[in-house]
Amino acid sequence: MQVSYYPGCSLEGTAADYAASIQAVAPLLGVELLELEDWNCCGASAAHSINHELAVALPGRNLALARERGLDVVVPCALCFNRLKAAEKETAAPTARQVKIWDLLDFLTQETFLTQISRRLAKPLTGLKAVAYYGCLSARPPQITDKADWENPTAMDRLLEALGAEAIDWSYKTDCCGAGLAVARPDIIDTLVGRLYERALAAGAECFVVSCQMCQANLDLTQSRISEKAGKRYYLPVFYFTELLGLALGHPEAAGWLRRHLVDPRPLLTAKGLL
Repeated sequence: MQVSYYPGCSLEGTAADYAASIQAVAPLLGVELLELEDWNCCGASAAHSINHELAVALPGRNLALARERGLDVVVPCALCFNRLKAAEKETAAPTARQVKIWDLLDFLTQETFLTQISRRLAKPLTGLKAVAYYGCLSARPPQITDKADWENPTAMDRLLEALGAEAIDWSYKTDCCGAGLAVARPDIIDTLVGRLYERALAAGAECFVVSCQMCQANLDLTQSRISEKAGKRYYLPVFYFTELLGLALGHPEAAGWLRRHLVDPRPLLTAKGLL
């Protein structure tokens, strides 16, 4: 299956580990990601906050490239997905060729893929207790994202179960982690993220699983600082869902992606017999 692919800027920089796992697992599921040629930054969140016209034009150009190619476009970044969907709402024209804009998580958790994944497990993630953390922007606001389950998304939970892990239900899966305030207001980050750590531990989780590189960075980078501030030692690895997918399907490079995390997930996986 061929789809257009819009990676967004951060997957070519700070989230290169996310990008590597995506590029590795897609072929395992028979998906060919065709990167949009000459794509540009979608403008999130700088343009979105200061210039409405630019905030529509930047993602609108990428959407036009996707329409030109005529294939559905898959977007791994929650912020980019949100901006492309916003541009779609403002640039809809009856004469334009329409393509579907997919959040990567929703795309890879269609029933056909979940069935395929369940049948092809090389290493079921048995015993791994995880909370799925979706964050804000892939789901909200629903009038932009068109998500019917925006208050209680379940795609990642279903994927974790298909991988053999235990997806723990909790009430904070779409709470904001405040990633946009990481530089300006770290004090707010510490409160929001610290609360997520506490709620995940209270639910019995051993790790987070995310589909947003901003959420991953925020929960991973700040864990040492928040631990020190709280006088505790939090240990909650933060996986991209594509990393666990690659691990469960037996991709040979999966362990390499995990080395890049600040909160080292390898001791947890080794203790579970998964590495």
